[in-house]
Amino acid sequence: MSDVPGAPADLLRSLTRAERLLSRRLGAVLAEDALSIEAWRVLCLLADGQGHPMSEVSAEASLPPGTLTKLVDQLVDRNLVFRRIDPMDRRRIRAYLTARGRREHDRLDERVRANLAELGMPQVDDLTVQLADLIGRLDPARRRVDAVGPHR
Repeated sequence: MSDVPGAPADLLRSLTRAERLLSRRLGAVLAEDALSIEAWRVLCLLADGQGHPMSEVSAEASLPPGTLTKLVDQLVDRNLVFRRIDPMDRRRIRAYLTARGRREHDRLDERVRANLAELGMPQVDDLTVQLADLIGRLDPARRRVDAVGPHR
């Protein structure tokens, strides 16, 4: 920890610690349904109903392609996700939620939101917006995608 309040090292340490603690907390909620944080990230991305290329899912879930493929295979086996050839680019595969996947996402989303509400932080939405802004400033590729339109 830095001697200078607000130092970049403090921001990095705080974000890392918050992410680890939040992952542990939500991981416990999701574990009741034998779902990992990574699987939850995939379900959340696909919840917009648009279907997403596997390369985008990999980036958004922060998983290497091979690991993502194994995870998506597990979600397919659980009838939560399905894959289809992209109608605009037949070389690409897009992932979508199944009807069961949609129901499971909605049910788990309520549980996750209730768990977060227990923290008593009404400003979570504000923090989420601020973090999205920080991500956009730090990731030029993300800025270009977000300028075209949101993918969630």
